[in-house]
Amino acid sequence: MPSSQLSGIALMYANCFKRLIDFFCALMAIICLSPVLVALTILGAIKMGGNPFFTQPRPGKDERIFKLVKFRTMTNAKDKDGKLLPDDVRLTKYGKFLRSTSLDELPELFNILKGDMAVIGPRPQLVRDMVFMTPEQRKRHTVRQGLSGLAQISGRNAITWEAKIDYDLEYIKKITFMGDVKIIVTTLNKAFIKRSDITEENCDTATDLGDYLLASGRLTQAQYDEGQALAKKLIAEM
Repeated sequence: MPSSQLSGIALMYANCFKRLIDFFCALMAIICLSPVLVALTILGAIKMGGNPFFTQPRPGKDERIFKLVKFRTMTNAKDKDGKLLPDDVRLTKYGKFLRSTSLDELPELFNILKGDMAVIGPRPQLVRDMVFMTPEQRKRHTVRQGLSGLAQISGRNAITWEAKIDYDLEYIKKITFMGDVKIIVTTLNKAFIKRSDITEENCDTATDLGDYLLASGRLTQAQYDEGQALAKKLIAEM
């Protein structure tokens, strides 16, 4: 936690009360939304033809890797060689609906309850994204990753990787209760009322950071391969 950036009251909130509030909010949300969670679990099992949940290793606070849980939005369709088809092919209409409303994120309430995540914070990226971040960018992992965050209300996948991480770093420098409340209200407003920033593009899977840097010429193929190998090693060791 960048304590030097926060005032006494803000620091107390970030280090103590934020976790308590997160736990209470997640518990209340799970109870209140239990009919929705049950309905989406059943519907997901029917639509996806099996397990409606999707788990994936993600780096959390202090880069500790945890298993993030979401509702499944893509099938496991494979080509003739047994390899998964591209994400845009496997993403179903039902999955696009879940993503456009952020309902696919609801199971993450259980991650918040466990302490893996917070209600508000930088979104947990992939391990293979983290390994390509600079030391400064990796400071985004000094706090619990969130269900929503400053970057998500500022453009979601429509903004560049650099802008997304800059928003994350801006957030951790000024964590406040009212700031978190504002992000929550804006998230709900964008997702369910105005539905701004909800486009076909935002429903697609974001380009990995490594792929983005390689395509823009900021990584060599050797550096890319080394980073991917490191990511696999970190996941294997979790």
